[in-house]
Amino acid sequence: METPGPGTKASPVSDYELASRLSFFLWSSAPDEELLALARDGKLRDPDTLASQATRMRQDPKARRLATEFGSHWLHIHDFENHNEKSERHFPTFNSLRAAMYEESLQLLTDLFQNDRSLLSLVDGDATFLNEELARHYAIPGVTGTHWRKVEGVRQYDRGSILSLAATLSKQAGASRTSPILRGTWLSEVMLGEKLPKPPKGVPPLAETVTAGLTERQMTQLHSSHEACAKCHLRVDPLGYALEGFDAIGQRRTKDAAGLPIDTKTVLFDGTPVDGLTDLKKYLGQTRRAAFVRQFTKKLLGYSLGRSVQLSDEPLLASIEQQLAQNDDRVSVAIEAIVRSPQFREIRGRDRAAEE
Repeated sequence: METPGPGTKASPVSDYELASRLSFFLWSSAPDEELLALARDGKLRDPDTLASQATRMRQDPKARRLATEFGSHWLHIHDFENHNEKSERHFPTFNSLRAAMYEESLQLLTDLFQNDRSLLSLVDGDATFLNEELARHYAIPGVTGTHWRKVEGVRQYDRGSILSLAATLSKQAGASRTSPILRGTWLSEVMLGEKLPKPPKGVPPLAETVTAGLTERQMTQLHSSHEACAKCHLRVDPLGYALEGFDAIGQRRTKDAAGLPIDTKTVLFDGTPVDGLTDLKKYLGQTRRAAFVRQFTKKLLGYSLGRSVQLSDEPLLASIEQQLAQNDDRVSVAIEAIVRSPQFREIRGRDRAAEE
């Protein structure tokens, strides 16, 4: 654990500072009148009052900002509506769908916070948010009109998971083809918090167009067989192969653009056999649940404090993880534990000096 040095002694922040911390954490904006009134009365430093305000603010429509500023950055899809790195020749509908893809992601994340869903619902939920345009893209029947609505029972269409969002699948893909490497790296680093070494120098990148007679997977396997790359690719590529049932803009498929059959069977680095999205969701939400929950919690804590997580934060992270395990992994548990923590309610001398 980090040993406090000179100038690191913590002291409580003022009520007004606490109001600002809470508001910028949950709403990305200045405090409202209710928070300011509690600060004026000297009541906000009470942990129960602070937790109660966090609940009120989490349930407010302004919690969408937490989905936008934290959630979309966590998923690496921030500003996705302006993502234009797709071949119009290969995917002519993508530009008109970008905004809808992003909106689905934001509404799913907003629902997580406002309605206190389990973190694991992000992995294997059975509902998402759709309008007719996006439902058509997903081949989900019965959704008509431009308005957005929550649609239940979408697991049968391989939806309801952050792993099968059109936005995440599109972002972690090439302009004209899928990329098991990008998707596997995203799963390894972003979802599981694993540290991967940087690619070695001098290794040529994969071609943007698929070699005739090969699938994206086969082309990736040839690239990954390079001796300098193989060790890392053994960790990430199998994760990406499990998502090959989705094309570069997130549509389900059984054959690639050349008509070759898609193979989603693979064996992960730890020896777990996986075949497609269903098995991958079980792996992430059950076998690797602790790693997934820890990575989300770590990112949320860092976001709330406006700094990177440090060694001295490890006891708090361990406590939050334990509380989550005992409470169905409800997101409110993590938020309340954060705002009650000394890290959130106090400031160390060197942190204050850095702010000044």
